[in-house]
Amino acid sequence: MNTAVRNYAVVTLAYWADTLADGAIRMLVLFYFYQLGYGALQVASLFLLYEFFGIVTNLTGGMLASRFGLKSTLFMGLGTQLLALGMLTFMPVGGLTVAWVMASQALSGIAKDLTKMSSKSAVKLVAGDAEGRLYRWVALLTGSKNALKGVGFFAGSLLLSLVGFQPAVMVLMAVVALALILAVTLMRGGLGDVKRKASFGQWFSPNRAVNVLSVARLFLFGARDVWFVIALPVFLSSVLGWKFWQAGGFMAAWVIGYGIVQASAPVILRGKDPGGKAATWLAFVLALIPLGIGAGLALHFDPAMVVVSGLMVFGVVFALNSAVHSFLILDYAEHDKVAMNVGIYYMANACGRLAGTLLSGLLYQTGVRWGMEGGIIGCLLASSLFLAATFAISFALPRRLPVGT
Repeated sequence: MNTAVRNYAVVTLAYWADTLADGAIRMLVLFYFYQLGYGALQVASLFLLYEFFGIVTNLTGGMLASRFGLKSTLFMGLGTQLLALGMLTFMPVGGLTVAWVMASQALSGIAKDLTKMSSKSAVKLVAGDAEGRLYRWVALLTGSKNALKGVGFFAGSLLLSLVGFQPAVMVLMAVVALALILAVTLMRGGLGDVKRKASFGQWFSPNRAVNVLSVARLFLFGARDVWFVIALPVFLSSVLGWKFWQAGGFMAAWVIGYGIVQASAPVILRGKDPGGKAATWLAFVLALIPLGIGAGLALHFDPAMVVVSGLMVFGVVFALNSAVHSFLILDYAEHDKVAMNVGIYYMANACGRLAGTLLSGLLYQTGVRWGMEGGIIGCLLASSLFLAATFAISFALPRRLPVGT
């Protein structure tokens, strides 16, 4: 096996392990603290540093990777995830609990984004120039990652129900530790070392297409997380009366299906390398779906049917839009700046997730006070506004793909 391909396979497997743990941690923390009586806004606050440090990590991580190689950032990511899990294992009881969990989530956010940037950047370096290969490989990596994140959602919810919080965290530590050991053992040479070393003045891309796509990505992921990450699981549990493992299982199935659609995007979109036009019109269609769900709830249709069916439709279109974005960032990025460009793009992604997470808890809690179907209607309206912004910004993306990047 070619060394570059072998190393890419290793970094991908490590990314999968970290993704599985990351999804499980999210459900463990969310449901455990909701079970303890924390409100939606309080639960959301536990993840704010996770998202904030995702912003910082994607910006500085791209610079680190361009200086030291993706191998180094991968190992740093896995090691940091182990530290984050260790903090949750020895979580204190009492006044320090919230601050302790927020700090552990900050480390988890750093870990997740270091491993994500390493694997996504590696695709550009390994795929070569064969027509359609980059699009297919990106779609496969992104789709499989999200499917495993869904498995993590279910695993975290199930482990919480079966063995409790601390034992569940120890299981996840074993998974990440095994991934780190295998990565150190199996990887050969370097991965992604570049001749041009990044400087602080190169933190922001001179590539207009990268910058426009990054801003569109910010609003796209804010639109998802404003109702998905806090409002939806709390709604399923408190309004629909689902048990934690049922709510986590449904969200897991959704994310797995979402990943399958992402991986199948080249087939669904007829195998052609997409341009900015595809991202633009997918955002337009997506903006209509939360409005439809909100209208169904406002008209007092069966809330379970409206939310579950609406979320399934939303997931299909969102997955296609996200898959197109994931291809475009690597297609727009220059080979010698790929880690920096991907870092900037995922920094914007993390900004959107941070805004969405905070608004998800805030709008849901406000909506509960106003009696708005468990508070989720306000989150859905905010989602549509974010997607309208994504649609408008995407008009500035190149209609045709850049040549020679």
